[in-house]
Amino acid sequence: MRDESQPEEMIGSERAELQSRNVGQNRDLDRRFYTALWAYAVLGALAWFTLGEGSVFVAGRPVELRLLPLLVLGGFALRTVVARQAEKIRRDEKKASDQGPVR
Repeated sequence: MRDESQPEEMIGSERAELQSRNVGQNRDLDRRFYTALWAYAVLGALAWFTLGEGSVFVAGRPVELRLLPLLVLGGFALRTVVARQAEKIRRDEKKASDQGPVR
């Protein structure tokens, strides 16, 4: 915890500690992101090769049954990508506010 009597600028060791913590968190988020994308790809492949050649009618048109799980998994993958981008933006904004004004 910092004392209120300290200047607004971060002490060198505090800044280094914060940067090393952020690098570790970014690596963890990247690892989790790529793991999730690989899991979606594996699930998609399993769904594609497991489901048969059947089709269902959607809005009066036949749709191959294999495409439905791929559509759902694609939605999850898109949501994962958007959430990662949002988290990167939040971290960059927080990093900019933690560093203080640019001189």
